[in-house]
Amino acid sequence: MTAGTARPAWTMGWTGQHLRHAAGLVRQGRNPAARVYESIGSGFFLAPAPGWLNLGPDEAEDACRRLVTTLASALPAGGVVVDVGNGLGTQDPLIAQAARPARLVAANITEWQLTAGRDRLREAAAAPVAADATRLPFAAATVDGIISVEAAFHFRSRKAFFEECHRVLRPGGVLSISDIAIQRWPVTPGELLSGLTQLRVFGLRRTMAMTAGQIAAAARAAGLTEVEVTLCGDRVIGPALRLIGARLKGVTAAPAGHHAAAWLLLRQVDLLWRRRIIDYLLLRAIRPRGTGGNASPETESGC
Repeated sequence: MTAGTARPAWTMGWTGQHLRHAAGLVRQGRNPAARVYESIGSGFFLAPAPGWLNLGPDEAEDACRRLVTTLASALPAGGVVVDVGNGLGTQDPLIAQAARPARLVAANITEWQLTAGRDRLREAAAAPVAADATRLPFAAATVDGIISVEAAFHFRSRKAFFEECHRVLRPGGVLSISDIAIQRWPVTPGELLSGLTQLRVFGLRRTMAMTAGQIAAAARAAGLTEVEVTLCGDRVIGPALRLIGARLKGVTAAPAGHHAAAWLLLRQVDLLWRRRIIDYLLLRAIRPRGTGGNASPETESGC
């Protein structure tokens, strides 16, 4: 291709997956989360560390490891554990180390991620299962622990996910997740535009915008008890945004179109964070022993 016919810099680097992702901003399709992560790929230039697609502050890989270990440490040791929405599998060896499960299953609706992470799953002795988080392929009361790291906002319904957790967990079984909540609804034009753009870009449904209290209430309504919520945005979102900004300033190899889009999305998330519209939370809950009984009140705290 000669200089006279070269594509404009802003179009360079876009693949078929990226174009399908862009088309999904108008029409989401049946599996928007899979489309999003096919577009991002396994070598995303702003990933906090190789194999990680989670948020992470400075010393990002260590921070991601600490987050997963914290969540996994809440699970019963020596049982059957399911990692729902396991990403590229980087977290599964850490889950295996922290929870020491008799059996670890990695469930992911995005099949290519299971394939991309097969070496990590092998290291963790984890069985890959292609599954929807709201229709888990397990019999009732057969699982001791469920972990989900920064994935629940992608699920078709948190309510349906919590109901599935209640169904498949044994009495006394534990659910341990991290998630992103909202503190309030956007009101200004800039807030509304930023919020809507983030929903569409990341394939999220409007119903996924829930406060920490609403998320905890959904878990209780599904029959889970001892619901504990910890808000951690100051330790996760804020530092992660600073890290991404610093990386963007230093990135020179990324395609121009990717770089520009990343700056735009970063500014929008930063606006939502600075105005306290979004927050990061950890949630732990238990399937009660026995039958009947009322769910206990939620407990909410800061980090």
